Amino acid sequence: MKNSESQQQPLKIDIISDISCPWCVVGYRQLAEALEKSNTAYEIHWHPFELNPDMPAEGKNLREHSAKKHGRNNQEIQASRDRMTAAGSEIGFKFNFNEDTRVHNTFNMHQLIYWADQYSLANNLEQALFAAYFTDNRNLSDKSVLADIAAEVGLDRTEALTVLEDQRFAQEVRESEQRARKQGIQSVPTVIFNDQHMVSGAQGVENYTNILQQLANMSD
Repeated sequence: MKNSESQQQPLKIDIISDISCPWCVVGYRQLAEALEKSNTAYEIHWHPFELNPDMPAEGKNLREHSAKKHGRNNQEIQASRDRMTAAGSEIGFKFNFNEDTRVHNTFNMHQLIYWADQYSLANNLEQALFAAYFTDNRNLSDKSVLADIAAEVGLDRTEALTVLEDQRFAQEVRESEQRARKQGIQSVPTVIFNDQHMVSGAQGVENYTNILQQLANMSD
């Protein structure tokens, strides 16, 4: 994704993210708003991270998964969902959590994003998958649904399905995940500016704006 309004050297932004991470979509939307406000020229590159690499192919109920993984009771889970929903509302993203919301294995999604990058559609697909996951509650454990979403952003559906069936980019995704671990990245979202400055977590529009200003001052 590129913004070419400015003639300055684009700011290189690497985002390590997982589709199943609600704060990843919130953080991206906050960053995007800050980039728009500051009229910063930029290019974004998405990189895979799996919060639940051992998730079964069929996925699990999100509430049950959260209770077991994080030791949360129903009240704590609901409070967390309310915080996410409020944070999403502030940046124009709708979370639709319900009793049937599921958490999915995201490895196939990362393969599709890697493939989509060859057509400069990685960011489009990333955003479509966030919406499919958190807003529309689509069954992202189903390869045919993933292929449908790829087609919705302009990719070839048949090829998307083939990419998933033959696990074409499995090795590349695994290697990218290993690079992230070697960099010490243990949580997402993690944003790296110009290969040097690493920021973790959803920082908020104001903080991202300040970061962008500091980076601009450094480049002057």
